Amino acid sequence: MHTTSSNSRSRNTASDASHTLNIGIVAHVDAGKTSLTERLLFDAGVIDRLGSVDDGSTLTDSGGLERRRGITIRTAVAPFRVGDRRVNLIDTPGHSDFIAEVERALGVLDGAVLVLSAVEGVQAQTRVLMKTLRRLRLPTLIFVNKTDRAGARDAGTLAGIRRGLAPAVVPMGTVDGIGTPGARTVPGSFADPAFRDAVGEALAEADDELLARLVDGAPPGADELRALLADRTARGLVHPVYFGSALSGDGVAALVDGIAAWLPPRPAEGDGPTGTVFAVERGASGAKTAYLRLFAGEVTERQHITLHRREGDGMRAEHSGRITALDVIGGAPGDRRRLTAGGIARIRGLPRVRVGDRLGCAAGGDATPYFAGPSLETVVRPVRAADAARLHAALTALADQDPLIGTRALPAGAGMSVLLYGEVQKEIIAATLSEEFGVDALFEPSSTVHRERPAGTGEAYEQIERHGGHDFWATVGLRVEPGPPGSGNVFRRDTELGALPLAFDRAIEETVHRTLTQGLHGWPVTDCVVTLTRSGFVGPVSTAADFRRVTPLVLMGALASAGTAVYEPCHSFELEVPVGALSGVSGALASAGARIRDTAVGGEACVLKGLIPAGRVASLERRLPALSSGEAVWWSMPAEDLRCAGLPPVRARTDGNPLNRAEYLRFLTGV
Repeated sequence: MHTTSSNSRSRNTASDASHTLNIGIVAHVDAGKTSLTERLLFDAGVIDRLGSVDDGSTLTDSGGLERRRGITIRTAVAPFRVGDRRVNLIDTPGHSDFIAEVERALGVLDGAVLVLSAVEGVQAQTRVLMKTLRRLRLPTLIFVNKTDRAGARDAGTLAGIRRGLAPAVVPMGTVDGIGTPGARTVPGSFADPAFRDAVGEALAEADDELLARLVDGAPPGADELRALLADRTARGLVHPVYFGSALSGDGVAALVDGIAAWLPPRPAEGDGPTGTVFAVERGASGAKTAYLRLFAGEVTERQHITLHRREGDGMRAEHSGRITALDVIGGAPGDRRRLTAGGIARIRGLPRVRVGDRLGCAAGGDATPYFAGPSLETVVRPVRAADAARLHAALTALADQDPLIGTRALPAGAGMSVLLYGEVQKEIIAATLSEEFGVDALFEPSSTVHRERPAGTGEAYEQIERHGGHDFWATVGLRVEPGPPGSGNVFRRDTELGALPLAFDRAIEETVHRTLTQGLHGWPVTDCVVTLTRSGFVGPVSTAADFRRVTPLVLMGALASAGTAVYEPCHSFELEVPVGALSGVSGALASAGARIRDTAVGGEACVLKGLIPAGRVASLERRLPALSSGEAVWWSMPAEDLRCAGLPPVRARTDGNPLNRAEYLRFLTGV
């Protein structure tokens, strides 16, 4: 009988990880990202004909909505091989309304290819994506697409990359006849002294020792230069740049060579198994298929696993189940039921699985968001009242695919609340409800979701009175104080460990997170540290219900003592308009409450950058065509939020009336 030791399994999974590479294709919308994905798959023999974005025949944009609109909405995975290495190609959306899909993909990547157009050059979302990739130190290649289109530039595009994306870039070739249909890429060769000099000079910009060697006339040889470039790229310090055309295929072979040479697979992280669910699909029968990226260990079909998540209210949760089907993407025909480190598999049999669920010790850390969360909210109601239950089920299913939409049922059958990044996302959700779930829905105009943060420190408590006359058999004391920006809500204990039975302790923590969904002004509270400062109970008399009822009173009292400030979410924007339209557009920006932070005039165009309240974006976009004779180019995405000046806005109920704090407390406590 043959046996395999755990050490042998670890070596095997590490070996598997070294032969699997997960890369993402990211770009500003319309840079040619999906066309490049098609070209890579076609050249690798995965597909036998090139799909077209325009006629909706691409492999990765398989949804009906994606094909009709010509945009990527959901992350898709397609495998191909480069030599003995399996590459999982992850195609992500380019539109900023679907930035959450990009964020989920970034967490499972080994490297990325950032696509930009040789005609439009560096665009607004290109900068946002590159800033995030560099912050993550994710190895990234840059592909300058559309070199065969009129207006394409090489030197100007490289200058824009160095100025707006990353100064440390290494051009890996040149283009003859750029901007013409006959444009041809000439790959660089390490056998060419001039190319070696150019690579050495680019690397020396951030390497004093290498710079000294170049000055002394002792440059490194070809092999050493390759090793230096591989090392700097792997650490996210340098970015090789390739030119070409995804439509014609020119330059794509050199890019594939670069993927194999410069993007290293992520090594296995421990014995595992650890992994992340980054996408969920739902079939016609309602059964879920989850995409699991494994970082360490192995997972097999029929295995029982436990997944962990952090709920929207901040509470941790877990659920278990048995994998009834497992299909390794790109796996060998006889080995597709065993997922090893580095691989991605479709798994079924877990009815409660959601995007963001984590396997193993990967659940121990909370992923820091790479981009700001949704800043708009809408209320959704069914056209036919009889469809209310179906609407709830459909939106719940969509939340499994995108938890950030934050669906929640409103009281008294008032509909469902949905969080949004923008109006295009709202249109996609409406079309999905109608086409995939058969539910026609009405969407209210989007409103801005403000947030509250503690303005100071406050404390409150409720004590069991031994002489009677109390409402609750529970003692709870809480302290509220501001947390670091972006930290969310944190619950801590400053009481003796084990002072409360677990059920009572959990009742307090759960109720704290639930209560913070509405602060003093009705908005969700964030970046708040809540500390349990005192607790008590009376033998068999006290119940968990006592703690659930008293905790909101204490917490709202502590918040009232600390005070809260209301913050308005803003979008960073970039707007290009003709110089002649600058005056009118500037006035419109001012009336929308925008803050212009930078203005650059070049030739006949002017580029404005700044911040604008999220709730004003849609109305401003509607005005721009008339103000600019249809020539304005607008881009925005959620960014920071700013404290509201003057009297803070109060969140309204769906009937338009402000929320009543006493009414809210009665709802929470049941008294």
